[in-house]
Amino acid sequence: MDTLLIFLSACLCVFVCVIIVQSEYYYQYTECDSTGARWRVAIPRSPGSCSDLPPPTRGTDCSFSCPAGKFLEMSTQQCTPCAAGSYSLGSGLRFDQWDAIPAGFTSLASFLDTGPNGEDIQACKSSSWTPQGVYLESNRDECTVSLVYAVHLEKQGSVSFTYQYPDNNIFFEFYVSLKSGTNILYWRTTGILVGGKMVKPVLLKNIQIEGVAYTSECFPCRPGWFSPTPGSSSCQPCPSNTYSVKGASSCTPCPEHHYSHEGWPECKERPPCSEKDYFQIHTACDSEGKTQVLYRWVEPKICVENITGAVELPATGQREPCPPCNPGYYNSNDSTCLPCPPGTHSDGTYTCAQCPAGTEPVLGYEYKWWNVLPSNMKTSCFNVGNSKCDDKNGWEVAGDHIRSGAGSSDNDYLILSLHVPGFKVPASLSGMTGSEFGRITFVFETICSADCELYFMMDVNRKSTTVVESWEGSKGKQSYSHSMTRNASVTYTWAFQRTNHALDVRRFIADTVKIYSINLTNVIDGVASACRACALVPQNSQRAGSSCVPCPAGFYIDRDTNRCQECPPNTHLAGRQTYGQDACVACGPGSISNKEHSRCYSDCSFTHTLNNRTLTFDLSALSDVASLTIGPSFTSKGTKYLHLFNISLCGHGGKRAAVCTDNVTDVSNKDDQSDAAQFVNSVDSFICQSTIIPSDGRGFRMAISSQSISLADTFIGATVDTVLNGVIKYFCCVQVPDVCLCSFSSTQVTASCDLGRSSVITVRCNPEKSERGELSVPSSCPAGTCDGCTFHFLWESASACPRCTEDDYHRIEGACKGGVQETLYVWNEPKLCTKGVSLPPRSSSPCEAIALWLKVGVGGGAFVAVLLISLTCYFWKKNKRLEYKYSRLVMSANKECELPAADSCGLAEGEEPDDDVVYAQKPSLLGKLRAIANKEDGESSESVQLKSSQSDRWVLG
Repeated sequence: MDTLLIFLSACLCVFVCVIIVQSEYYYQYTECDSTGARWRVAIPRSPGSCSDLPPPTRGTDCSFSCPAGKFLEMSTQQCTPCAAGSYSLGSGLRFDQWDAIPAGFTSLASFLDTGPNGEDIQACKSSSWTPQGVYLESNRDECTVSLVYAVHLEKQGSVSFTYQYPDNNIFFEFYVSLKSGTNILYWRTTGILVGGKMVKPVLLKNIQIEGVAYTSECFPCRPGWFSPTPGSSSCQPCPSNTYSVKGASSCTPCPEHHYSHEGWPECKERPPCSEKDYFQIHTACDSEGKTQVLYRWVEPKICVENITGAVELPATGQREPCPPCNPGYYNSNDSTCLPCPPGTHSDGTYTCAQCPAGTEPVLGYEYKWWNVLPSNMKTSCFNVGNSKCDDKNGWEVAGDHIRSGAGSSDNDYLILSLHVPGFKVPASLSGMTGSEFGRITFVFETICSADCELYFMMDVNRKSTTVVESWEGSKGKQSYSHSMTRNASVTYTWAFQRTNHALDVRRFIADTVKIYSINLTNVIDGVASACRACALVPQNSQRAGSSCVPCPAGFYIDRDTNRCQECPPNTHLAGRQTYGQDACVACGPGSISNKEHSRCYSDCSFTHTLNNRTLTFDLSALSDVASLTIGPSFTSKGTKYLHLFNISLCGHGGKRAAVCTDNVTDVSNKDDQSDAAQFVNSVDSFICQSTIIPSDGRGFRMAISSQSISLADTFIGATVDTVLNGVIKYFCCVQVPDVCLCSFSSTQVTASCDLGRSSVITVRCNPEKSERGELSVPSSCPAGTCDGCTFHFLWESASACPRCTEDDYHRIEGACKGGVQETLYVWNEPKLCTKGVSLPPRSSSPCEAIALWLKVGVGGGAFVAVLLISLTCYFWKKNKRLEYKYSRLVMSANKECELPAADSCGLAEGEEPDDDVVYAQKPSLLGKLRAIANKEDGESSESVQLKSSQSDRWVLG
């Protein structure tokens, strides 16, 4: 940096002190000594040539200076008047011509980030301040570019300049520390280019420096300007239809059929008149209530009417009845529209009427007819590079709409402003604590062929103007609303620019914006278009029963009695009316309302029934505001930036505890770190987002936070379902249902999100995480959103598990050892619960070696076994006896017509014969069954051989 200062000082010395007096050498002063004296020396132009140089002579006193209009002529060391066509400030310098960067100025581009291997990034080599004729334009990218100038002051001085700073996404800094001696001035800009949108450049012009000892030359007038007499301290612009070259003492008229604007360096040919060269207006209503359409040329007129192909100015339209007055106004006797008196209302077509008893006027502004510009609205034109824009109307009334005017060049800012002194919430809406104080709604349309842009801005309490929303290119007829959340004086501004490129002609005059209607509610000095029901004084009050009174916070107006009634539990006042119980809207699932019934929120508890089991979740450990930083990401030039999300999931009594701030315009004031930060923009929300550029990446004194937006100002509810209020959950469920689809929304619509933004926080049970857990976003949407309108977050935490119950553990009984049995309780695996009930303690109980039930079982089994064996033996023996008797019966039955001989002499009762029975063939079971069947039929086909001890063997057959 020291080398740079020496180089710039040398350049300054040459620029200020050097004047050519001979072809072979020039004069220069030496440094001043301790007595304030110096010497004039001759410096050869060719190095090494020192012959025939004039000897040094004592110079003028160091504090010497020339008056304005003169310069110090070094050969005589006398103040000499400037020639015609030039000017001098005496002890000052002025730079107002920017066809090129003047000598002594240096544009330095830098990018303090380094590559992954420590090398410098070369992406900013082409970035520079760009001369645009009457001003300098800063770079439009995120590179840091400094405009540097060194000046040597001999006395107390000053620096002044004119600039235009239209974009909060560019950081603009001017640094100077004026003192006697060499001073370095620099103007530095750094774009904060995130999201692919180009920044609006800073424009710089008319730099003037006071305090130099003298000037050794006069400055020539820039083209289009002149100084007619010697000794001028400034130049004058050439009048319209004239021009001049650099250093002119007079202006030259333009040739025939050519034109020029004031201060132009050249003339241009006049084109044939076309439709873009005139516009229509509606005259104000006359005393007869009539109006007519007039057509006027755009001034200054540059076109030619009486040539081939030119159009003529259309004839004035017929007088026709005026449109009605705007709502809240009435038509007076002289056909002018006047505001209705307080307490009355009108829709604009009839006289003002008193509001009935039990009602109050609906105050506000409602403009939908545009014959004259309302008294609280102003229109203007602004362009730092074109002062002739200042006296032109930026907008023109056109009957059913108001439209942008012609301006003087295409890059003019055409401005329409509406001032509101403050807001007053009516008595019927006073119960809606914490809601909006007022709302502005306007319907507009843009018709563009170039890169036009419409800005909607507001200035609160006349502190600073901030851009609320902007639209680029052609946009169809649409409505936009913005709510005012605090009571303050505010000025709403619409600014339209046809192109942001430097153009001094009207090439896109047909590009325009139309505003059809503007509606603003709850204005202090507003007028009423209708009346609304209000709450009456309670019957037991001493006041009159027809007087309107404000309802307490969270109360609605009962339709039957017109008295204030509190909203039911867990409902909130929604919309912009409190008449009827239907104004109290039930909170969504899993949410409750705050005490004022102004909003719903989660109290960090949630229950869900699954498989006849009630799961209870306690999310209190997640109630503190959590932050999630995503990145880093890099722009095309290599700027590192991060996305910061602040999330307030539950608790805080419904307060939106997440806060995001912008500090772009505050960075230059951070030298004194003890001062509290004064941020231009602050967003309070359930979920908000900021873009962060780290301080280590760009050389700033602190990290830059910008583009803060609210992603969730309303809590919709909590559920385990995959869809809530049309918002679809991104993350899938796992073993335990994801605790809730914590859904939020932001009703503030944007140019890209017609329904506003929405956010979903999926809270998931993960015992491996801590109680605070960990936030993440979908891998396929690294910025948290895939479409820019719906944001998804996953919060994994041990606190997201349900509270433990008896169903989450089981009992294990140990073996009986030494007459003692132990019982243990263990959690079901995997454990997916937290807090709640604890495991019962380990218990012991006495036991026997063989349990009683075991003894009873063994005894009973033995008895049954013995019984079964006994029964088996009994029936086997019984079966044998029956088989013998059956055989004997069969033998006797086969002897036809003869009884069988007695087998013995006699059988005692109960005795059995000892005969052996021998079967000729052992009968099978099937044969026995067949024999029984044959016996039943009276036939026998079986032979039996009997052996007896008293008779010979005989055979029946």
